[in-house]
Amino acid sequence: MSASAVETTSSQNEGTTELVAVLIAITRFSARVLTVMDGQSLPFGALSPVHQSLQAGVRQWVKTQTRQPMGYVEQLYTFVDTTRTRLSGHPVLYVSYLGLAKEAAENLLQEHAGWRDWYCYFPWEDYRQGQADWVEQKIRPQLQAWIQQESDPAIRNNRQRRVDICWGWGEFGWVEEHVLLRYELLYEVGLIPEAPHFRDIGLSKNEIGLSMQRDHRRVLATAMSRLRAKIKYRPVISELMPQEFTLFQLQQSIEGLAGVEMHKQNFRRLIQHQDLLEETDKMTNQHRGRPARLYRFKENVLLENILAAGSKLPKTH
Repeated sequence: MSASAVETTSSQNEGTTELVAVLIAITRFSARVLTVMDGQSLPFGALSPVHQSLQAGVRQWVKTQTRQPMGYVEQLYTFVDTTRTRLSGHPVLYVSYLGLAKEAAENLLQEHAGWRDWYCYFPWEDYRQGQADWVEQKIRPQLQAWIQQESDPAIRNNRQRRVDICWGWGEFGWVEEHVLLRYELLYEVGLIPEAPHFRDIGLSKNEIGLSMQRDHRRVLATAMSRLRAKIKYRPVISELMPQEFTLFQLQQSIEGLAGVEMHKQNFRRLIQHQDLLEETDKMTNQHRGRPARLYRFKENVLLENILAAGSKLPKTH
């Protein structure tokens, strides 16, 4: 499907609900998101009467627009995009889904569809080496100026607390699942290009990130928040890993999703305590260093993810 064909989807389906898919993969320890329109949008389309369910609709749109196979899927959130209206004058309503997948080869995807590192859209969310210097040097002064613009002391104090909670400043630490809160704060202050009162302070694309159409960057931020929280209490990472892997590869993959580094020994104790993995009889072949043991997720973990998705498995025909 061409970019122009994707572009006209909404206008051709006036008066219907839109479906938006956020598909996440882990490739070479990097968190990646499936996009269309050369990275400007997430896969989306209108709910049609031929679709038996919302999930069937979103699967169909992803297949049509990208050819990317889908696995685990769960409903994410329902959004009202007040920046767009239908011909009737009503705001656009769309239902989003979060999916986990193994990244298909680029030559198998539709033209204008592709996988991108999600830190291209949210560079400040990569906290693996700590907070980037440019956040302190460029973003923080703008947030402090926004706080001081308020004359009411109570509101000014609330703004300061909100900023500190979002960015892990003052008495607060960095919370990786606050992705949406940080994005919405930058949007409100006008530091995001899609904000209606955007103020260009000279941030590069590597600092403010790539924009998306149709408020889709907000949808992606919501998905990142959900997934970062979810990996702490459900073994959804199993949907993103190869069949066999080393403990170090698993740690690097989780760090890619969470955007923070983990202590090696603490991570291994946590994995052992949760009893998610089993050893294989295989070792890695390495040119340097000692071979590492390969592991796989236990069958009950994979079954738990299928049941937790709360949906039927996709048909193979």
